Amino acid sequence: MKKFADIELYLITDRRIFADSSLLFSAIEEALEGGVKAIQLREKDLPIRELLSMAYHVRELTDRYSARLFINDRVDVAVAVWADGVHLGQGSMPASAAKKVSRELLVGVSTHSLEEAMDAEKEGADFVTFGPVYPTPSKIQYGEPVGIEALRRVCSGVSLPVLAIGGVTAERIREVRSSRADGVAVISAVLGSPMIKQTTERFLRCLHDKN
Repeated sequence: MKKFADIELYLITDRRIFADSSLLFSAIEEALEGGVKAIQLREKDLPIRELLSMAYHVRELTDRYSARLFINDRVDVAVAVWADGVHLGQGSMPASAAKKVSRELLVGVSTHSLEEAMDAEKEGADFVTFGPVYPTPSKIQYGEPVGIEALRRVCSGVSLPVLAIGGVTAERIREVRSSRADGVAVISAVLGSPMIKQTTERFLRCLHDKN
């Protein structure tokens, strides 16, 4: 748990936000310049060779800014590029299996209920994302937003770090923090901004504001 506790802003990629997918790299670098310290490469539809090439590029960027890199689902790619961790969905291998591949990998798990979060903890996950907390197009396949009260129950129900995901904006950080969440995971709130560096900085200021 301590290994992940210092990360409050977890940026998840989606190259489809950009007209030219090559712009994703400059967007990631802007966010890194803004202070983000954890990137999840989540490009699930890419062929393995393209994903691997992208992962090597993002690994170079995260190394340059002393940030962590997580690969969505593909433990093999995470190991190949010396990523810091892997992020697993409910249809992926359990966290315990990923740990057997490499004990060095941090393992995050996407959860949508308290039961799923508790199961992830039992399987040895290092952290979970939980949501969607608020309405968001990127999580529409997971149904209606779970809401802040469900987030609060999960934060109380497990001992590992919980990151709120789904429709989280800088304006909602205070409410998210009231649930005792350890941080937030975002996609378009940062990558869809016309000023990525400044938006990242604003998220981090809000996350650090104790008032």
